[in-house]
This record gives sequence, C-alpha cells and structure tokens, in this order.
Amino acid sequence: MRVISGSKKGMRLYGTRDQYTRPTEDRIKESIFDSLYSISPNSKVLDLFAGTGGIGIEFLSRGADFAAFCDKSRTNINCIKENLRHTGLTEKASLYHGENTRNLFNLKSDRHIFDYIFIDPPYQNASLYYESLDFIKKHGLLRDDGVIIIEAEEDLNIEGYDIIKVKEYGKKRIYFLGVGEEDESNLSR
Repeated sequence: MRVISGSKKGMRLYGTRDQYTRPTEDRIKESIFDSLYSISPNSKVLDLFAGTGGIGIEFLSRGADFAAFCDKSRTNINCIKENLRHTGLTEKASLYHGENTRNLFNLKSDRHIFDYIFIDPPYQNASLYYESLDFIKKHGLLRDDGVIIIEAEEDLNIEGYDIIKVKEYGKKRIYFLGVGEEDESNLSR
C-alpha cells in the first residue's frame, strides 16, 4: 500500500493485522480519485470503516484540510495513528474508535459536515451500508454538494441518494452518490 498522489506521493503505508480488513487496492483507489475533481484545500473527509486509513490519507495528500477516521478495531486505530505519524498528517486528522453507530453519533456531536464520505464496511455485514447512509442523511453529515463513495461486492439498493456513477472492477462496485442535481460538479465525467 502506498499514497498514489499529492504531497505524500509514493510513501508506503503500514498494514494491519486485523483479519477483517481489506485495504482498497491501488488500482481502485486511483480510479476513485480519477473520478473526482481535484480536492479542495478546505474540504473535510470521512473515512468510515477506515482500516489502515489509506483512503483518508490519500485525500489529505491531495489537499483535503481534515479527515475523520472511524473504526471499531483497536488494531486498526493504532495502524491509522502510525500511518498518520509516518506521513506527517496527524494534525489534520481525528480518530473515532467504536461501533459504527457510536462513531456516527460522535461525529454528529462534534458537528462535522463532510464534503466526501468513503464507506467500505466489512463485507460480512452489508447492513452497515444502509445503517450508515440512513444516519448520514437523517443527521446531515454530508454537504449539499458533497459526494459519498461506496466500495461494495454486491448490488446495493440505495434510496434517498442520487446515484451519480457506478464503476465495476471484477466483483467490486464503486458507487458515487450525491443528494442533489448539482452533485455532478464534484465528479469528472
């Protein structure tokens, strides 16, 4: 695993020993960021089910101002801390350790609203996609022109969001979601 582009381009990231964590492959990560316009310097990112923190760190390397990393595994949280230290990005990040609902409530309590949200839960628990999307919508965690990016190994029945784009890579699907028509301005065509 490595940072693909930006100020930390080429830096290697540490892996985790958590057996349920599958870092996003570099080719998929690169495709995700090719689909997004350049990242605004004052944007805020949520890396939900962060694992090693690779996606959030990629956003920071490309110019995001802040990233929140959430994971229930203490092993993964320690790995993210180490990767943030290694890349010199600790000051631009907050970590949330706990179950998904607790992390989402803590983000809401801290009054975070995000420009980009990446959702990639363990595939053994597909209900976490819907739980996360429902909470984000109900509590306004995504800006009106923000984008949610979902990595999944199954077709998702997504309601309440506009599906802007879906990309397929073998068994994996990447969904780009927004909440309004102007959301396409955050994606390259």
